[in-house]
Amino acid sequence: MNKFFSAEAIWQEGGLALIRIIVGLQLVYHGWEVFDPAQMKVYAAWDTFKQSDFPLLMVYLGKGSELVAGILLTLGLLTRVGCLITIGTMLYITFIIGHGKFWYEDQHPFLFVLLALVFLVTGGGQWSADALLFGKGLRR
Repeated sequence: MNKFFSAEAIWQEGGLALIRIIVGLQLVYHGWEVFDPAQMKVYAAWDTFKQSDFPLLMVYLGKGSELVAGILLTLGLLTRVGCLITIGTMLYITFIIGHGKFWYEDQHPFLFVLLALVFLVTGGGQWSADALLFGKGLRR
């Protein structure tokens, strides 16, 4: 019980890996819409995208970014690259599409930014493809 209340980490590698995988799968789920042309046209009709010279391209870039970043995070492959893609995409969604209303309305994209920042700092960890390809990935 003392360990529960201490500042010492509990199941750090496994816990962070589980969170990274869930975040990655959530991004894959949202990015999977790239394969639904009808839904992509609905998004392209949003006022924010209508102002663009290439609204459908912008929507495909956004959804494609979610899909790619989600796959990278799920596998823990090039984790920090996946984090940068997530951060860029979700900041665009938060501040351009959502008009920066992350305190009281559109919080989900900004929460993805914060979670991506965690994994940008910590890396993929021991249970990742990065650990297999580039080193042990032990957190210190």
